[in-house]
Amino acid sequence: MTNSALIALEQYWFSLVPFALVIFILAFSSVDKLFWIIVFSTPLSLNLEELDIGGVGMFIPTEPLLFGMMLIFFLKLMYEKSYDKAVLKHPMTIAIFVSLTWILITTLTSTMPVVSIKFFLARLWFLSAMFFIGTQLFKSVANIRVFFWLYTIPLSIVAIYTFIHHGMNGFEERPAHWVMQPFFKDHTVYGAVVAMMFPIVMCLLSLKRYNKYKPILIAMLIVISLGIVFSYGRAAWISLVGAFLLSLIYKLKIKASIILSFGGLVLLFVFIFWSSIVGVLEENEQDSTSENLTEHVQSITNISTDASNLERINRWNSAIEMFKRKPILGWGPGTYAFQYAPFQSSDDITIISTNAGDGGNAHSEFIGPLAEQGILGPLTFILIIIVFYVRASYLYFKLPKGELRKIVFYVILAFTTYLINGTLNNFLDTDKASIPFWAFIGIITAIDINYKKMLNEEIQQVEK
Repeated sequence: MTNSALIALEQYWFSLVPFALVIFILAFSSVDKLFWIIVFSTPLSLNLEELDIGGVGMFIPTEPLLFGMMLIFFLKLMYEKSYDKAVLKHPMTIAIFVSLTWILITTLTSTMPVVSIKFFLARLWFLSAMFFIGTQLFKSVANIRVFFWLYTIPLSIVAIYTFIHHGMNGFEERPAHWVMQPFFKDHTVYGAVVAMMFPIVMCLLSLKRYNKYKPILIAMLIVISLGIVFSYGRAAWISLVGAFLLSLIYKLKIKASIILSFGGLVLLFVFIFWSSIVGVLEENEQDSTSENLTEHVQSITNISTDASNLERINRWNSAIEMFKRKPILGWGPGTYAFQYAPFQSSDDITIISTNAGDGGNAHSEFIGPLAEQGILGPLTFILIIIVFYVRASYLYFKLPKGELRKIVFYVILAFTTYLINGTLNNFLDTDKASIPFWAFIGIITAIDINYKKMLNEEIQQVEK
């Protein structure tokens, strides 16, 4: 009766109470099932702010579930007073603790404490679920495969929905910016996520155990590929090229010294000929609004007339100016969008610039933290990345050929696509990108700690 009365008053939230109670009971009785519900729900989650529901920036149902899982995780820690020591001692966990500690410190000194506390809590619930609980589940290679399936299946459904929606609008470039709504905010985050999961579908396709599912996996690969192409996400395209080049490095076993030497030469070349390079780039006037894919690719290097590229430069320059003002502690985690407007130079302002803080963030996972958390912000994040590649590379070259090695290889590529995207965009404040990103780190950490046991599990499954 209460629910009927509330519905009559156009208050529908009470209808969610039974669902919330089921989830609450499930959380205490079976955390792993709640974990899988979160993973499956992520590509299908909706942002309340985008739906104009109370102006609350929250992804449902994932963020309430993640918050609940975080509370349960800490309650269990307090009750059991123990956690997997191998995980706690692992270099990845130490790097994560360093990053979290610095985020907490800069939250305490933030110019906008409420915003920064929300940022810190969001990072904490992503890590609690996908890393600290995830590493326990990913001790079993079967659970890693389950994670891949439970994320890629709903993502494929969203990609099909987007493709159909886009087709109804003639596959034009402008509708490509919003046809993935309400599941994704815009084409950039959509492109980043489908690009990130492309190597994962490739991984599933490469596993012999799924030979009977090959038609389904090939269909998923085609759907994901079309999603990448018609997202018109230039950073997504670049990220796949980067992942492909990295795959050659691993397959050809090119030594790190050669890679570093080559990288150093490239940087030296760029430094010496920087003025000439900028001059060439400024001659490119191909705009990113073109519906021709070739011309759209050409627009990547247009820094003279392309509004999207110029606005990205505007955001980066604003972040650097903010960093100069507060180089040690920054302005506070999550505050960039609310603080950058006064730091925009009149020379950098574009036709899509805004002072309202509603046009996205700093467009970089590295430059954004520089403004928000000071010099140690990006450095602590880079530390996590370095540990990931060191441990993942060690595993790739140590493990024998087989399923586990393939998983490590494709997770490295998937992680790399996001990092390349992360130099030009920042989506780790969204569940769509953050859940697979931290899960990939959790997967590598779990394999690093338990690979001998997991190899035995793999052998036993083959023998059966």
